[in-house]
Amino acid sequence: MLQRGPVGGDEDMAKAIQVKPGSKVKLKEIDPDSTEGVKNRDEAEKQLEKDRKRMAELQERLYAENRRSILIVLQAMDTGGKDGTIKNVLSGLNPSGCEITAFKAPSEEERDHDFLWRIYGRVPRRGNIGLFNRSHYEDVLIVRVHNFVPKAEWEARYDIINNFEEILSDTGTKLLKFFLHISKDEQKLRLEERLKDPGKHWKFDTGDIKERERWEDYQEAYEAALTRCNTKHAPWHIIPANKKWYRNLLVARTIVDALEEMDPQCPKSSLDPTAIVIK
Repeated sequence: MLQRGPVGGDEDMAKAIQVKPGSKVKLKEIDPDSTEGVKNRDEAEKQLEKDRKRMAELQERLYAENRRSILIVLQAMDTGGKDGTIKNVLSGLNPSGCEITAFKAPSEEERDHDFLWRIYGRVPRRGNIGLFNRSHYEDVLIVRVHNFVPKAEWEARYDIINNFEEILSDTGTKLLKFFLHISKDEQKLRLEERLKDPGKHWKFDTGDIKERERWEDYQEAYEAALTRCNTKHAPWHIIPANKKWYRNLLVARTIVDALEEMDPQCPKSSLDPTAIVIK
């Protein structure tokens, strides 16, 4: 069952799509062109600016409180908008309180450890907002699609991931997991845009063309991850992402709502400012 989350706020406002734990995800039933809850792009961008300002205020309180953290996980098909989301949604935050990690293909050292080994050290410290551009989910996505390990091995990883995320939640890290959902036609347009713009040639990887041939395999792998690793302590948020401005708004609003729910507080001080004279 799909439902509009996040917690709180005006019910008429745009909200990310949450999957009820135990429900099976079918991505073909979710319209990546949806702009539900928003009249137009101008309205979305005005609201995004308000959300960014509120996010910055709440980040400062989270940093000062220094008891809990947030971990944002971004997953998407190639050209899905992970970099653009980071740039547009987190632009107003204090960089000293942010930890952003882009996970690439594992190194030889990383392959010589369990698949979560490289993840452990990148979990954000208390008071910080961490963001994973790709994540531990690659080990049930690309690994599954390309058969890099036996099926029995990647099958076991869903439960390992759920246990890992439950530990993070129980020890003060709020998980916000986003799947940026685009269509195959939209991916084609974005790949073509990269070819037309010399300034974006560096982003074009011919390997993306080969991966595109496995579109249905990746959709199936994502559906499994979104279904089997969707828990009450770490739910997935599915973001219709063909419209970049709508994507940015939904991600920002979900982060703000999560911070509002956490309600971080600056530590109380015994300081009496009236008793201090600065000469």
